[in-house]
Amino acid sequence: MTDPMAELHHRGRENFAGLVEDGAKRLDALFATVPALGELAVGTVYGHLHERPALDARTREAATLAAIVAAGMVGPPLSVHLRTGLAAGLSPAEVCEVVVQTAAFAGFPRAVSAADQLNRLFEGHGLPIPPPPSPREVVLAHLAAPEGEVAAVLAEFPRTDVQATGPDRVLVSCFGDGPAPGAVLHCSVDGGDVASVTVFRPR
Repeated sequence: MTDPMAELHHRGRENFAGLVEDGAKRLDALFATVPALGELAVGTVYGHLHERPALDARTREAATLAAIVAAGMVGPPLSVHLRTGLAAGLSPAEVCEVVVQTAAFAGFPRAVSAADQLNRLFEGHGLPIPPPPSPREVVLAHLAAPEGEVAAVLAEFPRTDVQATGPDRVLVSCFGDGPAPGAVLHCSVDGGDVASVTVFRPR
């Protein structure tokens, strides 16, 4: 008979290894003294929670980072979930914005402690300090002064919903009077600039 916890742990190790370089080795090192804790933690977080379909990976990692900051865990949990958050498609600026948001509800001392640790973690990962604007910020600025085809679409569909779907891409759903979008803009972002915009319209 298969041990359900062992199966979850196996799936969790595979999921983590897919997100983090040398993930299996990192887990072995982290839980070397207490492997049973590793089995429980990895099986629960990356075997069970990671595969629940209600949240996409980016949202789940953002919620996890907020909980870590709120709990004051600026050691391995913050380091691990910075890695998995970036791998799941969060941009560095979005990670920083999670810290800002958490400060209002968990207190400034914990947010400042997390920010201090992020300085070191960003430096260790070769990430710019401060990071460039989030992809959603870049696209919103682009939409504020549109040109060409983008301006024409926005004039036709005055209501928009702007949603980042990764660290370098944003979807802009454009609505008229109906409940369905009349056009969708796929925006690719490179640093602080919109690199390209592709317009999709339903047939």
